[in-house]
Amino acid sequence: MSGQARADEVVRRWQRDAQCVGLARAELRKALAGWGLGALEDDALIIASELVTNAVRHAFGPTDREIETRYVRLAHGVRVEVHDACPARPVPVTADTDEGGGRGLWLVAALADRWAVGERSGPGKRVWAEMSVKGMSL
Repeated sequence: MSGQARADEVVRRWQRDAQCVGLARAELRKALAGWGLGALEDDALIIASELVTNAVRHAFGPTDREIETRYVRLAHGVRVEVHDACPARPVPVTADTDEGGGRGLWLVAALADRWAVGERSGPGKRVWAEMSVKGMSL
């Protein structure tokens, strides 16, 4: 793990490995607590889990490229970003009801105020989701 720190942003880089999902969640939990945004913790952790898991499972690129998580404190909430080196864009799929997966982006869309996939500095993409404390707009 590597990263940098600012009062309103937490950036970490992870090896593309399933173990990084829990580590990324722990970093987000700490950031939310420090920012006084504990009310967002449950939904934010689900969103982070889904986005990091997608990057681990589907964002293939050079083996030396890491996944980056970026948690940004907003005026009334938080933005969770996951950067990876793969240019392929994630697309919500209709999962079979018998399948154990395939619903991650649907969960993200349901829990976030807004989310999108966009460009980033360097190769690959950035997937982000924003959440606000209920009753407060971003």
